[in-house]
Amino acid sequence: MSLEHFCQSRLLKRQQQHRLRQRSVLASSQGVHVRLDGRDFVNFSSNDYLGLAAHPDVTQAFKEAAAQYGVGSGASHLVNGHSVLHEQLEQALAEFTGRDKALLFSTGYMANLGVISALVGRGDAVFEDRLNHASLLDGGLLSAARFSRYRHNDVGHLAEQLSSSSARNRLVVTDGVFSMDGDLAPLKELSLLARQHDAWLLVDDAHGIGVLGENGAGCCEYLCLGQDDVPVLVGTLGKAFGSFGAFVAGRESLIDMLLQYTRPYIYTTALPPAVAAASLAALDILRQPEGPRLQLKTNIACFKNRAQALGLDFLPSDSAIQPIVLGDEQRVIQVAGALRDAGLLVGMIRPPTVPEGTSRLRVTLSAQHTEADIDHLLTSLGRTLTQVAHA
Repeated sequence: MSLEHFCQSRLLKRQQQHRLRQRSVLASSQGVHVRLDGRDFVNFSSNDYLGLAAHPDVTQAFKEAAAQYGVGSGASHLVNGHSVLHEQLEQALAEFTGRDKALLFSTGYMANLGVISALVGRGDAVFEDRLNHASLLDGGLLSAARFSRYRHNDVGHLAEQLSSSSARNRLVVTDGVFSMDGDLAPLKELSLLARQHDAWLLVDDAHGIGVLGENGAGCCEYLCLGQDDVPVLVGTLGKAFGSFGAFVAGRESLIDMLLQYTRPYIYTTALPPAVAAASLAALDILRQPEGPRLQLKTNIACFKNRAQALGLDFLPSDSAIQPIVLGDEQRVIQVAGALRDAGLLVGMIRPPTVPEGTSRLRVTLSAQHTEADIDHLLTSLGRTLTQVAHA
C-alpha cells in the first residue's frame, strides 16, 4: 500500500464517522471574547480559567524579558539554555506547591511521557485511571512497564490490581481534576492505598493547579496532602497560569534523578526565558486571595445554581469544567452548532477523546465571564436542547 493510499483511507474512515477534526483560526487574544474564523464569540471552551493569557501584567513581563533575554532559549537546559528566569520559576513553583524542588518541561505531554518512563520500565507496573488524559495513558504504554487500567475513581478495583501484582516497582497514575468530566480523583484514598502497597503515586494536576486550594496550589492543597502523600506532582502552566509549559515537583532526590534520566527533558530545547517570566507574573496574580480565583469560584457557583434552576443536567463537578453528556454524537454536533450560531463557543467532545456513547458539550468557565455571559449561555442551551428534543 502506498503512503498516499494509507493516508487517504484513514482520512476517509474519520470522515465517514463524522469525526474528522478541523482547526479554526483565532484572530484575537485568548479570552472570553474571541474572534474565530472571522466571527465574534463568547468563549466557553478555553482552559484559560483565570483570564491570565492576555493579562497586562503577564504580557508586560513577557515583553520585558524578551527584550532582555531574547525570544529563543537557544539550547536544552543541560547545555546552556537554563536561564536565571527558569531557575527562579522552578524555585517559585516548588515553594508554591510545598515541594523541595521543581523541574520545568516544555509541555505537559512531554512531562508525563518523560516522568513515567524515568520511574518505571520492564519488570515494573503502572496502574492508571481509565479516564486519565491521553498523555498519562501514552506515558504508561510507552514505558514498557506492565500496564493496567482501573475503573474510574474505583479505589477498590485498584486495590485488587495492586494486591495481585508482583512487580518490582509499582506506579499509580491519575489526573487530579479529570479534563473531560471535571470531577476530582479520590486522592486521599489513593495515597493511603499506594502507601499500603509500597507503590508510588503520580498526580497530574493540570486542571487543579492555580484554581483549587486556599492559595491556588491545586488538588493537593485543597485536600491537605503533602509531598509524602503525593510524591510525584505534575502541573501545567498553559491553563490557569495563562502561559505555556509544565513542571514536575517533589523531593530533591526525585527531581535530581529526573534531571539525569528524563529523555524529553534532556533532549529538547528549553522554554523561552520570556515564557518563564510570564509564568512568574501569573503566579503573583493567582496567589492573590481576592484576585481572579475568587471570581472564578463565584462564577462556578453562579453557573451551577442557574443551570439547576433551569433543569439542565450537568455532570457533578465543582471545577471550572462543566460537562453535559448528550451521548449521541450527532446531537452534540447539532447543539454545539446551534450555540455557535448564537455566538457561543462551547467544546464539542466526541470519541475517541471520550468513550463511545458519552459525547458531550464541555463548558469551561473563566474568571472573566460575567453573569450576563452565563445567563446567555444557559438560556440558549436550554432553548436549543428543547428544540433538538422535539425535532
